[in-house]
Amino acid sequence: MTHPETQAIHSGQSVDPATRAVTPNIVLSSTFERATDGSYPAGYLYSRYGNPNRNTVEAKLSDMEGGADSAAFASGLAASMAILQSLQSGDHVLAPDDLYFGVRVQLTQLYARWGLQVSFVDMSDLSAVRQALQANTRLVWLETPSNPLLKISDIAAVAELAHGVGALCAVDNTWATPLLQKPLALGADLAVHSTTKYLGGHSDLLGGMVVTRQADDTWARIRQFQKDGGAVPSPFDCWLLGRSIATLPQRLAAHCANAQQLVNWLVEHPAIEAVHYPSLPSHAGHEIAQRQMSDFGGMLSIRLRGGEAMARAVANRVQVFTQATSLGGVESLIEHRASVEGPASQTPRNLLRISVGLENVADLIADLAQALDRSV
Repeated sequence: MTHPETQAIHSGQSVDPATRAVTPNIVLSSTFERATDGSYPAGYLYSRYGNPNRNTVEAKLSDMEGGADSAAFASGLAASMAILQSLQSGDHVLAPDDLYFGVRVQLTQLYARWGLQVSFVDMSDLSAVRQALQANTRLVWLETPSNPLLKISDIAAVAELAHGVGALCAVDNTWATPLLQKPLALGADLAVHSTTKYLGGHSDLLGGMVVTRQADDTWARIRQFQKDGGAVPSPFDCWLLGRSIATLPQRLAAHCANAQQLVNWLVEHPAIEAVHYPSLPSHAGHEIAQRQMSDFGGMLSIRLRGGEAMARAVANRVQVFTQATSLGGVESLIEHRASVEGPASQTPRNLLRISVGLENVADLIADLAQALDRSV
């Protein structure tokens, strides 16, 4: 199965042999019966080590990303933590200057105390990346498009630079998903997801996933963190995830189409200082995005001429959009990002991050129009 629509439905699952159920059963058992000789005839020992629902979504993501193996986690941050945990004290991580703030917290607070070194650089500037690499760099972390400024990094070029100093390249592929971007095919070693977002798609589950290009020693350490660290998702969350991935191709196409129409309207609005979306020819990463993405996604950010006060007013006045954290669900969300990230945030204070949902785009435009006009 090579087509994503087929993979999303069939990879990792089959008709249940006992009941002939077409959809997977939810296996909530925490433990599994052993045979008289002490073996595990069904392949399952204890749900922290393995569960049928977890195995299904891991196989599904391996196929969709074109990887050798996948590991599901209890959250996206648990997934990133597993990768950082595979490193050693004294190792250096090179990370983007525009980065999901939860990963920044892990790097600067949790693992800095453990002795991990980190530098932040504009990953869209290859010369800056080259200069920032160190002899002890062991991981180069990418977000492309980045959160929340939608910067675009050249995955193939950055992966080549990382490999040149003996480092791994990991790409957070949450915003693009495997349908719009294939980091492993472009040379990355690991693809990372918060499955809470587009893969889950309904704002009703929490999860993460790491997909590896090859099952090497680093992968064994990531797997160990999953199992012995206990950072596993529940069977029900895995079942929800598998159900949701089946409709991802259709949902994501609609997210992209709505986002593009909304962007076309926003760039003409006099209250908007800037629209951050890689389909725009004026976007600094437009050509790279065209090359390594099949579409431009459902996420965008806007900056308002009226500053932070106007940004907050718009977020408070929307009626179809919901002012809330997270993204990738069927409902459209809007958020004043800097206030969520806290006092150390580097996000512009006049920026609103928008997750474009599946409502009729005319209703979304009308909602933003009334919120913007009332805020002037």
